Amino acid sequence: MGEKAARPRISSAGTRCRTALAFLAACAAAPNEARAEDSPIQIHGFVSQGFIKSSDNQFLADSETGSFEFFEGGINVTKEVTDRFRVGAQLFTRDLGPIGNYGAQFDWFYLDYRFFDWLGLRAGRTKVPFGLYNETSDIDVARTPVLLPQSVYPIQNRDFLLAQTGLELYGVVPLRAAGDLEYRAYGGTFHYDPLYEGDDTLRNAAIPYVMGGRLMWRPPVPGLQLGSSFQALKINVDYTPPATTLLTLKAAGLVPEDFSGTIPVQIPAMLWVGSLEYAPGDLLLAAEYSRWRTSLESAVVNVAPTTSERMYAMASYRVRSWFTPGIYYSIYFGDTAQRTVDGRFQHDVATTLRFDLTDNWLLKVEGHYMYGTGLLSSSLNGDKPLSSLTQHWTALLLKTTAYF
Repeated sequence: MGEKAARPRISSAGTRCRTALAFLAACAAAPNEARAEDSPIQIHGFVSQGFIKSSDNQFLADSETGSFEFFEGGINVTKEVTDRFRVGAQLFTRDLGPIGNYGAQFDWFYLDYRFFDWLGLRAGRTKVPFGLYNETSDIDVARTPVLLPQSVYPIQNRDFLLAQTGLELYGVVPLRAAGDLEYRAYGGTFHYDPLYEGDDTLRNAAIPYVMGGRLMWRPPVPGLQLGSSFQALKINVDYTPPATTLLTLKAAGLVPEDFSGTIPVQIPAMLWVGSLEYAPGDLLLAAEYSRWRTSLESAVVNVAPTTSERMYAMASYRVRSWFTPGIYYSIYFGDTAQRTVDGRFQHDVATTLRFDLTDNWLLKVEGHYMYGTGLLSSSLNGDKPLSSLTQHWTALLLKTTAYF
């Protein structure tokens, strides 16, 4: 179950990659007279290679023996066509244990027109404004930690949560002496490919809708912002139960004894997060609290709504231009009604040392002390119940990124 997705999927990804590269090349080769004199095309890119080693349990990859399956690469193009009209796109690839397998995809792309400071419209695959850092989760240079707090920003779900395909309204409303209020509201769908995420029990996934928004208040205090984000979505998917689950369903009389097919499942979900950040100068302090409510509906069995609780506090300080240490404490409860049940919670204390070796190259060293296994993958750990895994464990991550 911990194996990568089938290799033939790369061929289709390769086609997407060639199409995307052709698009980016066409943008870069656009004639000079088509460009605004004061707004040239901006081209940026990055390549990251990491290493993961855990003392117990498989974390993100086959990490108990150490794994280099921790790679990211991307190139993006943006262009201000006029003072109000902007376009952009990013091509991205990654390999994270069973996820990605170097398949290339358009991470985001958009057409952006700003009518006024308080009203703009984006269309395309636009980044989801959820919490403080979801929109920058693909930019390693923009943060101190290797991994953002996993309780709120799970890296396994990056391709699923980073962007939505649809429309977005945005703007900034001045509040005079009270600062200003930024709003974002969006609606559309996600592209969710469970096989790309390494899960062969889910197929034919479709997301009829996703909608949400964020309000962010910036009072007249340098570096301070407070906000709240909300998201609602629904996932329809065909579920093929693994053998152990199938036996349980048969024993409960929920499926016939000769059943071996798939079960159509609907998963409605609602997510919200409250955010606080204070970043005066070289200091950064941040904290977020979030709840995610999900349920499962099918003709075989319905699962009552479950609410997970997620939170963290984080701090970092840029001691020198080349050295920034950081620390955070992240907490996850998979079910607020079962906070102390093994396999349903995870505490994570992480410390990071970031070294900016040059203007375009950085290195990060990060250690995690974990109590609990609620955010681990059962399939990566031999399909064992999360409650049976080692509850106290550690992980070491190394990551280096070059960017331009």
